[in-house]
Amino acid sequence: MLRAVSEMNGLNIAATDGDIGSVKDFYFDDLTWTMRYLVVDTGSWLPGRQVLISPMSIRRSTADQVFLGLTKDEVENSPPVDTDKPVDRQQETTLSQYYRYPYYWEGPYRWGTVAYPGAPFTPAPAVPPDTVAQELEARERESADPHLRSARDVAGYYIEAVDGDMGHVEDFLIDDQAWAIRYMIVDTRNWLPGKKVVVSPEWIRQVSWTDSRVYVDLPCEQIKAAPEYDPIRPFEREYETRLLEHHGRRKYWEWEGR
Repeated sequence: MLRAVSEMNGLNIAATDGDIGSVKDFYFDDLTWTMRYLVVDTGSWLPGRQVLISPMSIRRSTADQVFLGLTKDEVENSPPVDTDKPVDRQQETTLSQYYRYPYYWEGPYRWGTVAYPGAPFTPAPAVPPDTVAQELEARERESADPHLRSARDVAGYYIEAVDGDMGHVEDFLIDDQAWAIRYMIVDTRNWLPGKKVVVSPEWIRQVSWTDSRVYVDLPCEQIKAAPEYDPIRPFEREYETRLLEHHGRRKYWEWEGR
């Protein structure tokens, strides 16, 4: 199912033994456009602290709540992360080691050794601190820092087609199984007053992060002629099929084997 980020912001987050806070933001990587972490404001439980929760920790979710497979103690004792600063690979490695999750940046799938959170995996063995330090140094040499972006910050970026401006990013539609950003919802402003369109990250040819601008490889007229996106109606597979066929694009649920 595809869910809008705006509808997920503020969702209550529940550990196995009680509530821990609410969703404040999401971090996605700009290589695969996958939501890697929920930024959770712990409110009065841990005043002044925000924690990063991987979708790997999610067991199920409803319209107004996300349930984790973690205890409150596990969350409270997790490695601290300053969410006001960029999250580097060393911090991600430390988090993965703590929760014993596979590294999403290693392996053939979107989530490393598994295709999506919730798929069976073998927890990584606990690693002695000195070995962790050596491993971190090796990974820092072998792998560049991740390119994690805040969904809240990217909302508002301008979208430009091959022949002109389209509008700006208003929201994101997330696949709540793979936690992939399947589409950006674009407010077309003065170009198509009152109309919204959706653009897949797969159609991006370039992003200028310094200029807050996303360039897609589609002409304006092709986007204008696409099946209209109605935010009031459910985002159904039938509409999605027509949309992708109109643009001559592959259906991700076929090549991802879902």
